[in-house]
Parts: sequence; structure tokens; C-alpha cells
Amino acid sequence: MKLNALLFLLASSLLFSQTHFKTPFEKGNGNQTVTYNEMNAWYRDLAKNFNTIQYLKKGEDDNGKPIYVVLYNPFPDKKIEELRKNKAVLFINNGIHPGEPDGIDATMMLMRDLATGKIRKPQNFIVAAISAYNVSGMMNRGSFSRANQNGPEAYGFRGNVRNFDLNRDFIKADTKNARSFQEIYQWLKPDVFIDNHVSNGADYQYAFTYISTFKERLGNVLGNYFYTTYQAKNLEDLKKIGYESTPYVNIHGDVPDIGFAAFEDSPRYSTGYASLFNALSTMPETHMLKPYDKRVDATYQYMLVNLQNLDKEYQKIKQLRTENLKQYQAGKPYGIRWKIDSTKYTTMDFKGYEGKYKPSEISGKPRLYYDRNKPFTKNIKLFTTAIPTGFITIPKYYVIPQAQYRVIDELRRNGIRMAPIKKDSSMTVESYRINDFRTAKNAYEGHYPHSETTVDRSNNKILFSAGDYLVPTAQEGVKYLIETLEPEALDSFFNWNFFDGILAQKEYYSAYIFEDTAAELLKKDKTLKQKFESKKASDPKFAEDGTAQLGWIYRNSPYFEEKTFRQYPVYRIL
Repeated sequence: MKLNALLFLLASSLLFSQTHFKTPFEKGNGNQTVTYNEMNAWYRDLAKNFNTIQYLKKGEDDNGKPIYVVLYNPFPDKKIEELRKNKAVLFINNGIHPGEPDGIDATMMLMRDLATGKIRKPQNFIVAAISAYNVSGMMNRGSFSRANQNGPEAYGFRGNVRNFDLNRDFIKADTKNARSFQEIYQWLKPDVFIDNHVSNGADYQYAFTYISTFKERLGNVLGNYFYTTYQAKNLEDLKKIGYESTPYVNIHGDVPDIGFAAFEDSPRYSTGYASLFNALSTMPETHMLKPYDKRVDATYQYMLVNLQNLDKEYQKIKQLRTENLKQYQAGKPYGIRWKIDSTKYTTMDFKGYEGKYKPSEISGKPRLYYDRNKPFTKNIKLFTTAIPTGFITIPKYYVIPQAQYRVIDELRRNGIRMAPIKKDSSMTVESYRINDFRTAKNAYEGHYPHSETTVDRSNNKILFSAGDYLVPTAQEGVKYLIETLEPEALDSFFNWNFFDGILAQKEYYSAYIFEDTAAELLKKDKTLKQKFESKKASDPKFAEDGTAQLGWIYRNSPYFEEKTFRQYPVYRIL
């Protein structure tokens, strides 16, 4: 009798919790998402009633409003630094694009179900989630900015209050949001990371698609495990629940017979950033044309299968994360740029709709549409393996002059260890001079970024000052160091314009005066004369350009004393 009474009380308590803590999404018509104020009030109430839930202010949006982290921790110890030694950490990000709010609503239900015991109490992990990352975008609410999306009725805007797309800001960190994220990330140091999104693009049968972080950036040891074991099990379990999935479909029109390639989530993106710190990372992309309630459920279920598999696999994941770092030791090669390997692929049965064309009612010209009356299943190739197109050798140290305080601040925020040089010291270092690069013609996220950067390398003895910094690569953030400090890396600080001051000369000459000086130089310096004639002989365009010839002589003469011109001000000790 006592046992039956206890079971009744437990069942009644669970029913009360599930009813009392219904989310605004659950109370609505299935096509409505929570507002910022509703979300905060709901989480505060949840935290007040369950000691396993904390709702913590952990950052700030560009509009000055707080960014909150909701933390589910069923263990007596509440210190993250201690917990993560023996427990795994799952970190979830929501609302980076607030017009894609699926994760915001799904995570509220997930945290409630963990707190109330509807989901079995985990033995081996804690869950932390940014309840809504782009707060100012979430508060900029409307119903039309996502013109192609099927619900919800009202939602936030993609850009934040300064019109930044925050999912391009994880390396350059132009926003308070991104700086807050980095601080949160380094506090948590997660084992698994999920950033919830909604797709744009083609139409197909799936409600759930995903981007698994580029496995070569993750590293062979961890990348292979993620693709073949952990993520494969997540997707298998998701299919059993009723959600078949496909890798993110980054195409328009019909799926090409050759198939499609993995999306390269470089470190400007959240999952690319997380890969620099050896986290297994996924960007769920629910399909924009599916009903909102189905998208929210798919997001919830994907997070749930992650929890279940992390609980089983946490020791293996922690072990492999440690082993993975051994690939990135001083003296070893590091792939700095990548391209998809067209010779390696897997196959899948892709479930789509036939893409067709008909006359546009607007222009009369052919327009694309998808015929949902003609679904198909097509066996296609998936190209998920990349090969490096350039290498660097990992140095033992980087040396950063204290004048580069912006870079030093970025490294510190991202948990990088460094030590100031105690006294003025001469060191033999490898230095870079920027050889060539391309610059974007149009503004992109507050920058005119560079690309296709190449460098010339040389070894020099340089006097460094007391207070300049030695940065060892023997640390957990080694990949972050390489990807930001190596100019040729796709999302390097150089390519994001941190060092543009070195790209312009500060002293020049008046041609009508320097003409006579240049003539004297050629008469007196036989070596310079020989190089000059050789250049003219090998370069017909140069031979016909008097201005270019005078500039060449100037830059190869003692008068060109600008040692800082194109001299990259970060150095390497091999």
C-alpha cells in the first residue's frame, strides 16, 4: 500500500511539473515562439523550483541586454571546473539567427524534462545552453523577414542590433555577443557542442538536416570517431524516432547526379570555432518548409539522442579528445587550407522532390519549383573528405610584440597561455613578409577581408622588448593559435584585417626628383643594374611601364627603409 501511494505521489508530482511548466510554445497553437521576456521569466521560475537548474547571466548583447546560460547539473558539486574533470559537458547554442527559433523552444522543453525527471537522470554529463544568443535580434520581432519559412507566426531578425550576422563573428569577435560566447565557451570547455538553426535552400522530404563539423579541422583521431561512431549513432537513433536526415543540402534545383560535398564550417562559424578546441560539433538545420511544431520536435529529439549517447560514450570522447591533441605538436605539419577530395566518398539514398521549371507569372521567364507530387529516392555520393592544399610546420612558440594588444586580448579571452619576455632579448625567429593577397570588393560583416594570402619566409635575429609575449603551442588551444596567427589560414587575423596597417607604405618619393637619384644608383650599383635589366627582359609589361620601373628601383634601393611594410608582426620559433 505504501509503495502504491509513493508511486502515485511521484506520478502526480511529474504530471504537475509537466503541466505547471508548460512552455509558451506548448501553450500556443504549435506555430508560436517565445519572446525574450517570456523566456527569461519561465527559466527563472524553473530555476526557483528545481535545484538542478541555474539561470546565469553570462554575457551581454550589443544592445546591452544580458545573455543567459541555463545550466542543468544534477550533481552536488556546482563548480564547472571540477565537474568537467570527470563528467562530460554538452553545450547548446540557440537563437544566433532569431528568425530560426526552433532551438529556443526545444531547449526550454529539454531542460524542463531533465529537471522534472521525465528524461532519465544522467550519470555522466551536465547540459549548458545559451537560452538566446542574439538578444537584440530576438527582440526585433516581425513576421515577414523569413520570406521562405513556414512559421512561426512572429519571430526575430537575423542580424543583431549592429546588423552583424553573429554566425560569421567567432574569430574576428567584433561584437559583444561573440566576446561573451568565447568567455562562456572557455568557462565550459565542452566535449560536445550543438548550435541550432533552420535551413534555407532546396526543397526535399527531410525535416532534419545537419552540418557535422569538417572532420579534417577536428583532427583525424576525433574526426573519424565523430563521423563513423558518435554522429552515426545519433542519426540512427533519430531515424528510429521517425526523423530520417541528410547532411545539409547546400544546393538549389535538383540534386546533381554526382551528389554534393560537405559544408566547410571554417572557424568564423560556431562549429568551426568549437572544432579548434576539439569539441564534437553539429549544426542542426531543420527544414524551413516543414511545420514549426515538427521542426521544434526534430530539434528536441536530436538533442535528446545526443544526451543519451554522450552518457554512454563520455569516457571514450574524453580519451579521444586528449589523444587528438597529439597530432598538433611542434615540428609536425599542419594543413592550413583544404579542398574536397573528389576521389573519396560515401553514398546515401537521398529523398527529394523533382525540381522543374515553368514560366514565371512575374517575368514570363523560366522559374524553378519543386513538385511535391513527384518525390524521388536517388542514390548519391557524399564527399566528406578533404585534402590539404597548403601546409605550415607547427612552431614551438609564437612571439607577439606587446604593440599587438588587440591580438593579445583575443588570445587571452580564448584561454591561451602566454608569458611576457622578462628583459630585452635577441632571438632567431622565422618571420613572414606578406607576398600577395586578394581583398574583397564589397563589405562583408564589417570588413573587407583578404583571401588567397601567400607569404615569403626568412630567418632573422630580432631584438624583442621586455613585455613582448612568448606563446607556446603545447597547449589545448594550439589549433586556435595556428588558425588565427598563420596569415595563410582562411580565417586568420590577417585575413580579417587585423594587420592592415602593414599593407601601406608610409614614405614615398617625388618622381621628378628621384629620377636623377635612380639613374645614379644604376650607374654606381652594378648588381642593382643587372637585376633591373633582367626584370625588364623577363617581364614585357614591366619593360613598357616607366612608373613601375622607377618604383622597382626605389623599393630595391637603400632609400626604401620601411622594414615594417608587409612585415607580418608575429614571429615563430621552430
